[in-house]
Amino acid sequence: MIRRDEEGSVLLLTIGYALLALVLVFVSVDATSLYLAHKRTQAAADAAALAGADGFTLDVVADQPRAQLTDEGVREQAEAIVAVEDDVTLVSAGTPDGVSARVRVSTTWHPPISSIFVPAGVVLDATATSRTALD
Repeated sequence: MIRRDEEGSVLLLTIGYALLALVLVFVSVDATSLYLAHKRTQAAADAAALAGADGFTLDVVADQPRAQLTDEGVREQAEAIVAVEDDVTLVSAGTPDGVSARVRVSTTWHPPISSIFVPAGVVLDATATSRTALD
């Protein structure tokens, strides 16, 4: 026997759970998009640092070859790599010690679904360091 005051309560529960499931899917899509944008930004920083480490000049000191990096060489190589990326900008590129290339890139992520809550987007930064060596 069904009491009259409980009619339709299953429909309300079904609608509530369907809305909850929909919200979870939307959050999952946005979180996945953010993760992929972060990985793309980090990959661009890695590639730019690796290219920057190849911008060395070869010097011979005491009959030993030595690879020496300059800030200009690192920046030039990093700019060439970052220019290929669509929405990544080069923030800084240089060498802290003459044998390492340190590159910092930045991009802005815009959520695909919940962009109404984050209209300006989220700034993502990535820093990578690569060393050059002669063996």
